Parts: sequence; C-alpha cells; structure tokens
Amino acid sequence: MAGAVMACVLAQHGWDVVLLDRNVFPKHKVCGEFLSPESRQMLASLGLYSLVESLHPIEIKQVRLTAASGVSLELPLPGTALGVSRFLLDDQLQQAAAVKGVKVLAGTPVLEMVPEQDGQGYRLDIQEKGERRSLRARTVIGAWGRNPQAGVQAHANRPRTEPHPQDAWIGVKAHFAAAGPERENRIDMYFFPGGYVGVSPVEGGRLNVAALLSRRAFQAAGGSVPGAIAAAQQWQPALRSRLTACSLLSETQAAVSPVRLTRQPAAWGDIAHIGDAAAVIPPLCGDGMAMALRTVELCAPWVNRYLKKTVTLNEWRRHYTEAVRQEFAGPLRWGSWVQLASANAGAMSLLLRLGRFAPQLAYRVVQATRLKPI
Repeated sequence: MAGAVMACVLAQHGWDVVLLDRNVFPKHKVCGEFLSPESRQMLASLGLYSLVESLHPIEIKQVRLTAASGVSLELPLPGTALGVSRFLLDDQLQQAAAVKGVKVLAGTPVLEMVPEQDGQGYRLDIQEKGERRSLRARTVIGAWGRNPQAGVQAHANRPRTEPHPQDAWIGVKAHFAAAGPERENRIDMYFFPGGYVGVSPVEGGRLNVAALLSRRAFQAAGGSVPGAIAAAQQWQPALRSRLTACSLLSETQAAVSPVRLTRQPAAWGDIAHIGDAAAVIPPLCGDGMAMALRTVELCAPWVNRYLKKTVTLNEWRRHYTEAVRQEFAGPLRWGSWVQLASANAGAMSLLLRLGRFAPQLAYRVVQATRLKPI
C-alpha cells in the first residue's frame, strides 16, 4: 500500500517512477482490512480518497472487545472508519499509479541493489519475465513490509537474522460470506489463549476474519487457516455466534509468518523505508494502514526536495528519521503495552471490566495508540 501510494505522489510531482513488486495483483493479504478514520483523512490529503469510495467500502463507527472470559467492552471510534478488502484496494492503487504515469512492474522481484560508484543513485538487478536485467535510479525507497529479510539490501551478502522466539507469531485471514445482510457494522476483537481474532465487514456483504496466533496455538489448531479460525470459535462463543450461518470462502485464505511485534522503528537502512518497513504497530490497534500512509506523508516531501537538489541525502535522512521517531514513538509504546495485556487472559478481562466502569479512561488508552493529526 505504501509503495503504490508513494509512487502516485511522486508521479504527481512529475518524476519518472518505477513501481517494482514481486507479487501480482489482485491478491488476498493477511490484514484487518480496516481503514481507520485517520487513514481516510490521509487518503483525502494525498488525493486518493475517491478511489476508495469507488470500491463501496463499509462504514464502521464502533469497536467491541471481548475477553476469553466473555467480558466485553464497546467503544466508539474517533470518527468513521471503512472496511475494504486489500484484494480490491491494493490492485486499485497499482492501477491508479499506472494511470498517473508510473511504470508498474508486477511479478518482478529485485535480485540485487548496488549503489553507483559515484554515489549518485543505484543499480537494481531485477527478474522480469524470467530474464535478469538492470535498472538505474536516482533514488530507491523500500516498502517491502514488516519483515526485514523480505527486502533487498544494498549488499547482497549481508546476513539475514532469524526471528526471536518471542516474535514467532502467525497471521491468518479469510473472508466469510454472510447468510443475509450484515447488521453489525462494527469491528469485533475476540481474545483467547494464544491470540486474538478481528472481524470486520468489507464490501460485497463479506466479513474479513483475521487472526494473530502464537506458533504453538497455530500448530495445535492443525496448522491451517480454517483450523485456526475454528479453534478460536471453540474458545470464543461470541465469535462462533457472529459467524453462525456464514460460510468460509476458501479462495480468500492467506497466512503470513513470522509476524514481528517487537521491532523498533527503522525509517532508514541503506535507503529510506516506508510502510511496515519503517514502523509496525501491533495489529490489534487497527492503525497499521494509517501508519503506512503517514510514512508517505512524512517522506514524500523530502524525496521531492532531494530529487530537485534542494536538500542533501543526509538532510533527507536526518529529518525523515526524526519525524518518524516523533510521530510513532508514543503510539508504538502504548500499542506494545496493549499487546502485552492481550496475551494475559486475566489482565485483559480486568482491563475490559475497568473500561466498562470508566469508559473515558478506556477511550484515552485507545487514543494513545493512534496517530495525531498533522
């Protein structure tokens, strides 16, 4: 998402842009498929909100949290959010980039990236239609997602680090077709031993069911997407009730591993990072896509100035890195605390009971995990 949006923005500034993606779209992706109110505002400021509206998203105004004990808490969102599938959204963003003049190379992995000897740009070796060829670019921006090893590093022989056991989480998702009109247009979060499930309505009368599980819980559930969702329903009668008479659409299944929850912001490596490559908030906070869009808002002006030669590379790097640190430090810290609490059934139940007693306090905690308007 961040890569396609950045490509659109830079093309609007008049630059020649190539968007490289090893995947081919449309494609189902593990995601809560929840565009927060903050995301809506940023898409509007970036000139892309009409694209989202054309996908007939579902308006969402509330979130309900349910602990393994059955205790629940319902809170209003800080504005109207949207439920829209990444299957449609990512594909439409790439198409929008192409319309703006971006050269989109889907299904084209980057094999190697090497700085030019004069320090003025990079050579990228790519695999296009089975053949290796080279591109040269004045600058490159990394939007390869939450796992660092998925990105191409400037030095091909750089060792890849294995995830720490505490990062061994697995994300799964599938769409369910509702038996009738969906009347509960809200986000539901269900917590259970070993993980949690989010249910969000999306376009076409579907429910997106996305779960984050420990590796142990996933394996105990048979190591499959349907098994993981079925196991969650055994722990959570409320989830089982929500999905009653709904049917799983097998072609929408997706899984991703490992899902890292503890990585610190990394706005810059060998090149600038945007999206999940720059910062990752725990999925239960529901602000991942907003953070991806915010990195574009923060980075794009500096890319433009650098290409115009009004700032140096070091100035771009310093200002952008500091902006990411200032913007994301608070939400990431609060998001990590909420994630830790969610892993403890007793603590989560207690927090939800406190939230019912003092809803304003609970709302402030939710607000603390979210980005502030620019």
